[in-house]
Amino acid sequence: MNTTPSSPSPEPEPEPSPSPSTSPSPSATPAPLSLRPFRPADDAPALRRWITTRAELVTWAGPSFTWPLDDAQLTAYAAEPDRHTWTAVAPDGRPLGHISVRGTRLGRVLIAPEARGRGLGETLLTLAVARAFDELGLPSLDLGVYTHNTAAVRLYEKLGFRTEQVLQDVEEVGGVRWSALQMRLTAPDR
Repeated sequence: MNTTPSSPSPEPEPEPSPSPSTSPSPSATPAPLSLRPFRPADDAPALRRWITTRAELVTWAGPSFTWPLDDAQLTAYAAEPDRHTWTAVAPDGRPLGHISVRGTRLGRVLIAPEARGRGLGETLLTLAVARAFDELGLPSLDLGVYTHNTAAVRLYEKLGFRTEQVLQDVEEVGGVRWSALQMRLTAPDR
């Protein structure tokens, strides 16, 4: 959602709060995921299918994209300096999620609507955090999430992210003001 890693704009995860009909059963295990580099030519159509409204676009990326999302915007985003973008894929190669890191900023977290409620958000984040700390050698990760995205906030907290700052009324969508949390996770001691 931000254009620079130091920007206070949040980069939220749009995975909605699980409802009773989509909550995983205690015995459900998430499908395995792997991360591969985001390929705009191959992956942009999936992202456009997953983001169907302006509110979903803002939830995913804040004000950094314009509605409607298009291939040109996604190609430019993927080419940003210091940005690592990944597509989460199922074992059969089907895209099921997206995530990126720019500098120390984690964001643009998205799970395909048909795959939500199965624990894949946690798997996606765990894979990306491991890459950020182990492969990229980052000392910490920061992110932004809108306060109404309670499922994402709970997941980030579960994974160890802690709120550093609350930003009141940072965005207006459909006449409603949205507030955001800025969160941080420090790399474990090596």
